Amino acid sequence: MRKDLMDIIVCPACKGQLKLTIEAETNNDVETGEMQCVKCSFNYPISDGIPNLISPINLA
Repeated sequence: MRKDLMDIIVCPACKGQLKLTIEAETNNDVETGEMQCVKCSFNYPISDGIPNLISPINLA
């Protein structure tokens, strides 16, 4: 995932700002890590460079 996408991605559950935590990166792209909403605290994992933005609210 490109880091500059953090400027436009918001939490799907509440539209809050996401905080990025990087575990591994390659060529300035995030390979693994997570995004956490600063408003509702939901976590969204990043695996193989792909963010999983499925809202936990929609899974219930």
